[in-house]
Amino acid sequence: MTQRLSFFAPCPRGVEGLLADELRRLRLHGVRPQRGGVLFAGPIAEAYRALLWSRLASRVLMSLGEVGAETADALYDGIRAIAWEDHVRPDGTIAVDASGVNEALRNTQFTAVRVKDAIADRFRDRAGVRPSVDTGNPDVRVNVVVVGKKAKLAIDLSGEPLHRRGYRRPGTQVVAPMKETLAAALLEVAGWREIAEKGGAFCDPLCGSGTLAIEAAMVATDTAPGILRSAWGFDGWLGHDEAAWTALLDDADQRCEVGRGSAPPILASDSDKTAVDIARDCVARAGFASAITLQCVPLAEAAAPDGAATGLLACNPPYGERLSDRAELAGLYRELSSAMRERFEGWELAVITSDEALADGLGMKPARVHELYNGRILAPVSVFEPGAADSVQIAAEPAIPDVAPDAAAEAFQNRLRKMAKHVGTWARRADVSCYRVYDADLPDYNVAVDVYTDADTGTRFVHVAEYAPPPGIDPRRASERMEWARSAAASVLEATPDNVFVKRRERQRGASQYGRVSRSGVTVTVAENGLRFEVNLSDYLDTGLFLDHRDTRAWLRDHAAGTRFLNLFAYTGTATVYAAAGGAASTTTVDLSATYLDWAQRNMALNGASGPQHRCEQADVMQWLESARRLGNRYELVFCDPPTFSNSKRMQETWDVQRDHVALITASARLLADEGTLVFSCNRRKFELDAEALAAAGLEVKDITKRTIPKDFERTPGVHSCWTVRRS
Repeated sequence: MTQRLSFFAPCPRGVEGLLADELRRLRLHGVRPQRGGVLFAGPIAEAYRALLWSRLASRVLMSLGEVGAETADALYDGIRAIAWEDHVRPDGTIAVDASGVNEALRNTQFTAVRVKDAIADRFRDRAGVRPSVDTGNPDVRVNVVVVGKKAKLAIDLSGEPLHRRGYRRPGTQVVAPMKETLAAALLEVAGWREIAEKGGAFCDPLCGSGTLAIEAAMVATDTAPGILRSAWGFDGWLGHDEAAWTALLDDADQRCEVGRGSAPPILASDSDKTAVDIARDCVARAGFASAITLQCVPLAEAAAPDGAATGLLACNPPYGERLSDRAELAGLYRELSSAMRERFEGWELAVITSDEALADGLGMKPARVHELYNGRILAPVSVFEPGAADSVQIAAEPAIPDVAPDAAAEAFQNRLRKMAKHVGTWARRADVSCYRVYDADLPDYNVAVDVYTDADTGTRFVHVAEYAPPPGIDPRRASERMEWARSAAASVLEATPDNVFVKRRERQRGASQYGRVSRSGVTVTVAENGLRFEVNLSDYLDTGLFLDHRDTRAWLRDHAAGTRFLNLFAYTGTATVYAAAGGAASTTTVDLSATYLDWAQRNMALNGASGPQHRCEQADVMQWLESARRLGNRYELVFCDPPTFSNSKRMQETWDVQRDHVALITASARLLADEGTLVFSCNRRKFELDAEALAAAGLEVKDITKRTIPKDFERTPGVHSCWTVRRS
């Protein structure tokens, strides 16, 4: 195809200018940066070049123009008028991704369905058959963006997002590894291409799964970032130019072969052996086993490769947004500054972090700062030039207090020992490997202590969640007590100190309300009632498995056989796994978070639950319920466990469970099939169910809280409340 086409390459915020420069280096035409991406134009081969070579773009979309969207019917008519037979076979498969709303199209799911119907109806009228829907791997993925009274249409040529280079092994990665596109942006801001061309080396001393090192190697060896991918969004598209694509691949192979013969030294290290093992696997799968040196060493021992007088030291340190022991992270930043001064003299340093207070701990003035975004989190890249640390006076790291156990500490240890024996005996008899040992039993130690056991190795981990101390408590004293709590938990519960994770559970404000608590990516697989689940012990306030719902999930499994099951506010999909294991005919899992839905799909895969009968829907639950009602969806079993409060930017309004629960339960109950059951749960301590309002709506509610509280939570009043809801 030589006709001139229009394309749009979306990218994260802050990357637009960098991406525009990259596309110009790729000799593309009509490059114009926009908010959230870059426009360019040319024959299809230019789009292929961007797909194969762009390190910064998230996708590449081929524009089909605009249609009217002032009404749903106008959208339908405009879509139906497009010659879709030029793009997909009548018996092919399609998927529709919709975003944006206006007064007539307020629900993206409805918009997607309307677009799909218009395409299908055109084929049915013209060919007598219609394409089917395949949301996972369609022949053609249609992208629709509603803006005002218009809808912009495009075909997604990418398939999976472009940050998925193809070297990560599914199911064995650290949770939420650094996105490859963000790593590439950091390297671009830091000037790594120029440094590598001059023979400079590279080192990431906090490498995690090795993303930065692999991206650095790809740049230095002239390796196309898309060279390892085996599937693309254009594979089933009728306009695909195989000859043009093959020529690009052949050229990329030749450039890669030449480039890998002269790679500069690239070093990556981390103190976490599990992360280094994962990084080693990724490096090998990316083809850089001989180009990247991996070491398992702490930051204090990281050093420049022998003979490397210049280079780039780059890393993505922990953010520490909710860790109670932030002093440890401040110390890490001081170590990073010392490393640059003492062992990386003559090198540049590039650091990405969203925490200005911690970044200040470097004690250096950056030569430049570029604001990038990691999702919605502002993550500026600070670049420090050689010599920046020479005149810095590194403050002595405050010593960790040698905490002597006072009467309260001894009481806590004794209580923890007693409960560990009592609950542990029950857990062994009941074959429960993840359970609560202690929950604010003593006023001076206001923490929850949970045990998690790795299902594969039997390793014991301890999760200590600290409820925020009252304002009148001396912060230093509170910190000392948490140090003692950590030590006591490790000793009493027979876990290594590295396997004890301490977090603070408190109401956050603004963007940090649901932020990560660390970035060390410690995940394990645990067993519960014969099922397996992925838990994350380090990165979030909650681990991904609500232990107090163990019996609730079992109840759902017992009642799921043959049902259409719906899981609302699904979190990591654990209830869905139970329903599938109980023989549900189909499952639908709804949550607003893509991160949680990805997690849910991994949990389903761990338990062999796959196939088109198991669907995940990313959506605002209240909007999704209205759309599902209009579509006539019905379910025999529904589980709804909403958050207490939410102000997510993706929601049109705030959410408050006390204020909004009647509307939620009523809307959910409308989807119940005859004799269907809704199980509604809430963990707000003083929640009051409005039974009168629900009765007025024709609903019967029954309190089943007592039967859903597990043995290890019996002494924790109000951990959750639970009801069944049926139509009168």
